[in-house]
Amino acid sequence: MSDTAAPLSVVILAAGEGKRMRSALPKVLQPLAGRPLLKHVIDTARSLEPAAVYVVYGHGGERVRAQLAAEPVTWTLQEERRGTGHALLQAMPHIPDGHTVLVLYGDVPLIRRATLAQLLPGGARAQVRLLTMKADDPAGYGRIVRDRSGSVRRIVEQKDASRAQLAIRECNTGVLAAPARLLRKWLALLKTDNSQREYYLTDVIALAVKDRIAVKPVLAAQAIEVLGVNDKAQLAQVEAAWRAQAARELMLGGVTVADPARLDVRGTVTHGTDVFLDVNVVLEGQVALGDGVRVGPGCLIRNSEIGAGTEVFAYCVIDAAVIGPDCNIGPFARFRPSSTLARGVHIGNFVEVKNSRLGEGSKANHLAYVGDAQLGARVNIGAGTIVANYDGANKHRTVVEDDVHTGSNSVLVAPIVVGAGATIGAGSTVTRVVPGGKLTVARARQQTIEGWRRPVKEKK
Repeated sequence: MSDTAAPLSVVILAAGEGKRMRSALPKVLQPLAGRPLLKHVIDTARSLEPAAVYVVYGHGGERVRAQLAAEPVTWTLQEERRGTGHALLQAMPHIPDGHTVLVLYGDVPLIRRATLAQLLPGGARAQVRLLTMKADDPAGYGRIVRDRSGSVRRIVEQKDASRAQLAIRECNTGVLAAPARLLRKWLALLKTDNSQREYYLTDVIALAVKDRIAVKPVLAAQAIEVLGVNDKAQLAQVEAAWRAQAARELMLGGVTVADPARLDVRGTVTHGTDVFLDVNVVLEGQVALGDGVRVGPGCLIRNSEIGAGTEVFAYCVIDAAVIGPDCNIGPFARFRPSSTLARGVHIGNFVEVKNSRLGEGSKANHLAYVGDAQLGARVNIGAGTIVANYDGANKHRTVVEDDVHTGSNSVLVAPIVVGAGATIGAGSTVTRVVPGGKLTVARARQQTIEGWRRPVKEKK
């Protein structure tokens, strides 16, 4: 926008009940890429740097407000749902006459900043800018009615359209921008003489034409960008579009994606070169992938960093962890929050790591649990070894120094320190300090009880 452009107020209409969702969750809270539909719209609105963002809410309102309480928006309640014009009217008392009003919808999540920027007038001339789309199947949408010169005259809703108007393929998206002063005037003139007995926001177009205010249509590049989500089928449709766009951006950045249709990006991904993502990988939150990282099929990586050259094998869950370079992870490994691996660590199948740090070159290759522990370099955690960190009320810390080996099926009962170079015999349960450089065995002596017989159930 130029320096002479009016300040911008964005109004997001989000009061719809969404009956076709057939869900107890309000429509605008339905998830897209791990975030509520309304959150996507708010984020896009804020990218325009408006003076204010207003959300008109209604059905399930308190739940909507509670889930998005951290958002810097002004909430406006539409107590009685009487149409889109009535909904916008609820926000207008807060908006100065000198502002431009941009109207968005809480169930239209894919609309892009670049598209919205085209709707914002760059000068002081009063006009209405209307976002339209060309639909192969326009059923359900209001039709854009033009005169012989091509100028927009009005919008006719589907239920009020004639047979000739139903054949029009240019459709209204509902998204528009207009001067607040004029919009306030037109909203006051809306009537309910239509099949729904509602105040249609679309009727302001005819009022603008009547007042000889220019109506400039802006055609959306793709219909999917302005698709409103009214049922679970449409929700899946926009999810697929989001997924395809996210995968395309990664591939254009140099990431190899085994199948773009089977990659879910639910956040922000930064990456190096020659990264490979296999099928059914899910990336959530803030994810950083170093050069040459390979992620196997079925993995979930959330809010984590994975160092260069690391390979994550199939079906691993990595949550809020920092994985160093040149590590091998999985298959079927789980990292819970605050886990850190140094260079060259191996974590194998069915190993869980939680709130622990493993030093360079350490290994836990099979069926182990490492929780609330500090492991040094070159430690080998034997198969079936667990760190017993919880006493039923409190978590306790375990320190395992460099070059320790634990035998299979060992239990390290925290709090405990295992000295450098110590070896713990298989099947041991250690509860006191383990001296470094020595073999420690803590298990009952094996016995065979002669004459013992297993109990047998009595026959009924």
